[in-house]
Amino acid sequence: MDVEPFVARRVEPSTGRVVHPEFGALAAYLTDPAVTDVFVNGAHDVWVDRGGGPERQSAPGLDEVAVRELAVRLVALGGRHIDEATPCVDTRLHDGIRVHAVLPPISPRGTLLSIRVPHATTLTLAELVSAGFFDTVPVEPVAALVASRANLLVTGAAGSGKTTLLSALLSEAEPGERIVAIEDVAELRVRHPHFVSLEARQANLEGAGGIGLGRLLREALRMRPDRLVLGECRGEEIRELLAALNTGHDGGAGTLHANSLEDVPARLEALGAIAGLPPTAVARQAVSAIGAVLHLERRGGMRRLAQLGTLELDTRDRLTVRSAA
Repeated sequence: MDVEPFVARRVEPSTGRVVHPEFGALAAYLTDPAVTDVFVNGAHDVWVDRGGGPERQSAPGLDEVAVRELAVRLVALGGRHIDEATPCVDTRLHDGIRVHAVLPPISPRGTLLSIRVPHATTLTLAELVSAGFFDTVPVEPVAALVASRANLLVTGAAGSGKTTLLSALLSEAEPGERIVAIEDVAELRVRHPHFVSLEARQANLEGAGGIGLGRLLREALRMRPDRLVLGECRGEEIRELLAALNTGHDGGAGTLHANSLEDVPARLEALGAIAGLPPTAVARQAVSAIGAVLHLERRGGMRRLAQLGTLELDTRDRLTVRSAA
């Protein structure tokens, strides 16, 4: 089967293009199988990314009132709420579409919408190979890491393909293994018979009922996971993740925003500081817990695995990284 270069495109189903009437004036953009992101920067300012970077579109007649109403409706469809008290919300709709909304006055220029449209189907490792994703770093050592149940950290900038790669890697796990994933907004789409996910919950209007990633990680440990996965490390939950991966939970994984492989130690130290961990403690736990770092890059609309590395301790017991490919 021929596979197009990996730009996270949605595949047009045989029954016709997917229609999303709930997106109102933006629905036409989401029916385009090439669209990966739609951005609304206030009234009459719409940008669309079809894999080659954002391009400005002719305004579809959305004034500020209409943009705000659309944001409120989409967030409500995702089971969350947005108002002056909670002006920034991230949520997931059907088909894995992710919506992030920001209301004024947090956004001085007007209501903001960032819509991420996932690939319509989950790409396999073989399809990623055909798409050129592993042209720089071969797929064989990566597949071997999954088979040997090494704990993996997938890094890269936003939109570099971290979730797509992690979904493909987890799909390669043995069918009898139980995979438990924890995400702020559920995005992983794993082809595996025993995959379950937990999603963080926003607090209600009274500020009660919120369940964060750290709490969900602790709950997941009680679910007897064979592979424990954190969709994105971005706060104090790094403490629970490193602790779990250091206590016999092999084959786990997580993703981390980082601009380069060399930036990963600093990012881990920064997250550890949020959790109250000194740099030396983060370093020792990370070296013991994480078997390999897979760093992704996006250039010219193409996403690929750029570097494979391992975490090490330097002479000061601080964290460093060594490129293996």
